[in-house]
Amino acid sequence: MDIKTARSTVGWTQKSAAHYNRLQTAPTSPGVCTFWLEGRCKRNPCRFLHEASLPRNVYHGAAKLSMPEDGPGKGPESSVVNSANSSSRKGGDSSIEKNPQTAQEKVCRYWISGNCVKGDACPFLHSWFQGVDFAMLAKLEGHKKGVSGIALPSGSTKLYSGSKDGTVRIWDCHTGQCVQVINLRGEVGCFTCEGPWLFVGMPNTVKAWNIQNGASYDISGLVGQVHTMEVGNNMLFAGAEDGTILVWKGSSEMAAPLRGHTRGVVSLTVGRDRLYSGSIDQTIRVWDLHTLECVQELVGHTGVVMSLLCWEQYLISCSLDQTVKVWGATEGGSLEVVYAHHEDH
Repeated sequence: MDIKTARSTVGWTQKSAAHYNRLQTAPTSPGVCTFWLEGRCKRNPCRFLHEASLPRNVYHGAAKLSMPEDGPGKGPESSVVNSANSSSRKGGDSSIEKNPQTAQEKVCRYWISGNCVKGDACPFLHSWFQGVDFAMLAKLEGHKKGVSGIALPSGSTKLYSGSKDGTVRIWDCHTGQCVQVINLRGEVGCFTCEGPWLFVGMPNTVKAWNIQNGASYDISGLVGQVHTMEVGNNMLFAGAEDGTILVWKGSSEMAAPLRGHTRGVVSLTVGRDRLYSGSIDQTIRVWDLHTLECVQELVGHTGVVMSLLCWEQYLISCSLDQTVKVWGATEGGSLEVVYAHHEDH
């Protein structure tokens, strides 16, 4: 799994470094929105400019970001900020304002909660997607409670799903039929796989299965429900309810637990030489994969950090505070927020 992540910008060309510094510290030009320069303007439309070359009343949310080709990694030609804005902002350009979202373009809030009684007569969507590029292939039913994880091990024709009902179901990918039900007698908190290995996070333990040779064992030592797992650098990381991250090397050799979070760890991701952990304590911690030491604590969310993703040289975090934050590396190598998107749902 080769996922690039945010790294130090040491080695930038003088021109690129100057461009970066100008974005961060540029003085406010007459008529340019100061909040937009800081990436936090929420007015739509805004009476100030959101870029010197753009007309007034165009909302772009944050300044353009670009990374040099000789820097830590070659970023996309159009920045993550512009990509996020073009696909996820609720409004802003004149075409959207002239064509407001219709009922058929909105998801039914009663359907989300399972209480819509209108069925096919409902004018709102009863689906999370629409368009000709998506089609439902199969609906896999059988779990009695929420599905907490799915996994498709390498080389397998079987899909594995774990649920809070205490079972793991195995589905044939060709027929969509359930071919086996495994009763674990404990709530499944998360699922992940690496090669032929399948890992199931449960209260106080992680169960490991090799789907090729049938080998299995339990990994103990955790305290409380295992909420999240991640594999990186030949190690298995498991985030537990008590705020610790347990680490196993090889088959069952346990390394020292990673401590620092004050509440449960609910999200993990691995990027180049770094492990990132998100917690109910509303913080993100950055760990060195070689020393297993915490090198930075990221503060900015005001809700549980539910999901983390490394993309190119950026770390992307999603929180219950209704924001998605994009973190980028400074010249000193630390991470800071370079863009934030807020959803009102």
